[in-house]
Amino acid sequence: MDLLNLKRSAIGASNCHGELNKNVTRRGRSVSSTGFPSSPIKHLSWTIPITDKSRNSFFISALPSGKGGLVNIFNLPSIDIHLSQEFDLLETYEDEYGGVIIDPKSLPLNANAFISSLRASLSSWKKKGKRGVWLKLPIEYVDLVPVAIKEGFSYHHAEPTYTMLTYWIPDGECMLPPNASHQIGVGAFVINANREVLAVREKHGNLEDSQTWKMPTGLINQSEDIFTGAIREVKEETGIDSEFLEVIAFRHAHHVLFEKSDLFFLCGLKPLNLDIVKDDSEILAAQWMPLQEFASQPFYHEQSMCKKMLDACIASFENRYKGFSAFQSYEACDSHPSCFYFNDRDIN
Repeated sequence: MDLLNLKRSAIGASNCHGELNKNVTRRGRSVSSTGFPSSPIKHLSWTIPITDKSRNSFFISALPSGKGGLVNIFNLPSIDIHLSQEFDLLETYEDEYGGVIIDPKSLPLNANAFISSLRASLSSWKKKGKRGVWLKLPIEYVDLVPVAIKEGFSYHHAEPTYTMLTYWIPDGECMLPPNASHQIGVGAFVINANREVLAVREKHGNLEDSQTWKMPTGLINQSEDIFTGAIREVKEETGIDSEFLEVIAFRHAHHVLFEKSDLFFLCGLKPLNLDIVKDDSEILAAQWMPLQEFASQPFYHEQSMCKKMLDACIASFENRYKGFSAFQSYEACDSHPSCFYFNDRDIN
């Protein structure tokens, strides 16, 4: 090889160094002009071994001006290029059962970045022996739901502001707890000193077209106690303030709304006022109804469960039966007070 060709080869090697620097400037840029595949790359590194200016090392130095700009070349360059792909792992915190809960604040909005980080994270969690993965996607991340499903996640439950997905890492049956299996309802038996029952007729529901008078009922809200829910339902439907006395009894049913199970707690309450102000949006009519008239309705004779409930309510009012009182207390493991319902008369 003549000196001119050696010069061109050396200049080409030097330009390669410059081109690599030009094309790989920051994370996420593709490399095209160098011939490397276009893909997300965190960093591209290469090494050119240089020790000292000996005949066994490579260096390029310009000759003094006026010498034609020639370069001294002892060996052709040896360029070792290392491509490495690295992605940020998703931030998590541990659950109580050897799994992880992904921090929603660490989620990237970009689907491609999410896929890369999720795959890298799953690989890391598998190596660490993690079990279940909980992925909470706020509503603004709704576009990531089908992406996570394609990566093997499953629906767990949804709320107005988020969707919860799960991933079970070990082989075999998934041991993550399922979504809530029950809904909780309350019925309020409110009777005054004149043996009159607080009765309502609803605008909606199974009894809307009948002439049946019933006690106020409703569903317990999230983080609401049974006894406070009963007091609230009475107030909302009829305007009557009341005092909780006891849980008279409860019913357990299955395959109700959305195939969920249902717990219905029958509560005895004492009225604190008598002036009814009904909720026009839900209640068609409300009145204080004599107990005997209330109990004589066909509905309570044709329905064995309802008759049994009413019999328990009357026995409780007449002190022939004792239900469960509420004992509310803070425990060391609770951040909020919890209630224990029990028959305090017989215990005392």
